[in-house]
Amino acid sequence: MDKLKLIRNAVKNFEGALKRCVICPRRCGADRQSGKTGYCRAPLDPVIYSYIQHHGEEPALSGSKGSGTIFFAYCNMKCVYCQNYQFSQLDNGEKITTERLASIMLDLEKSGCHNINLVSPTHYVPQILTALEIAVREGLNIPIVYNTSGYDSPDTIKMLDGIIDIYLPDMRYSDNSMAIKYSDAPDYMKYNRSSVIEMHRQVGDLTLDSDGIAGKGLIIRLLVLPNNVSGTVQSLKFIRGRISKNAYLSIMSQYYPTFKAHNFKELSRSVEKSEYEIIVDEAFSLGLNSGWVQEYEERTDEKFLGTNIEPKNLTA
Repeated sequence: MDKLKLIRNAVKNFEGALKRCVICPRRCGADRQSGKTGYCRAPLDPVIYSYIQHHGEEPALSGSKGSGTIFFAYCNMKCVYCQNYQFSQLDNGEKITTERLASIMLDLEKSGCHNINLVSPTHYVPQILTALEIAVREGLNIPIVYNTSGYDSPDTIKMLDGIIDIYLPDMRYSDNSMAIKYSDAPDYMKYNRSSVIEMHRQVGDLTLDSDGIAGKGLIIRLLVLPNNVSGTVQSLKFIRGRISKNAYLSIMSQYYPTFKAHNFKELSRSVEKSEYEIIVDEAFSLGLNSGWVQEYEERTDEKFLGTNIEPKNLTA
């Protein structure tokens, strides 16, 4: 079945899903179709903060022409250290129609972007599918990236089979108590790990073309947090044992204390070089050699917003 037919089927499957919203693990039941909002605060129409030809993502996504990145506002988590808090928590952004969202996707493709990179798409999946139906019908033909914090419903992810080309989830925590304390995300491990397993089932390990540009597959982001809050070693062991020894990883050192992080002593500093090196060494020791690391540099302010630190190959 071609992608357009799969999208049309998914749009039908999601009909009425926002009448009693259950598309993310919270299953809060908000009637978004009637203008009510739930935990994520997102309205019925999609809200975007910005869209750009992004050159600061992983090399396989940004390439030479950039990743066509669309930043969606609001979030189904409340991370106290969120680096995108201006639009994830403070609700800045512009409400648009699905027709406008489709037009943005097509404009990014026309500008030469290698892919369409949907940042924080979880709470807008039905609207994104409607926009994709329009855009694909009008000729959109570059990979679709699902760039998520990882607090996703496996049932929702299953309905994206054959539609999403590249999954880019975070694996933020390996301890549910940490997920609750710092992100208000109950059962994060269960939903995150089940969703990542499903993502890998759909798209497999990352495949690159002759220019090193990603066409299909899974990239797992691991944001190292200070004082082992993220439990990243345990996440690496899970990836090695349950996902794939060939999984592509993006091990990130870019954490810096922002938003409400200074209210928590354990998060009120950047990641130390030794903490980051422990994670990179563990990845190597487990035979997880595919992906990227970042050169360590102490993060102290918001000039490091996003993934703008040039990643290096894990095998370099």
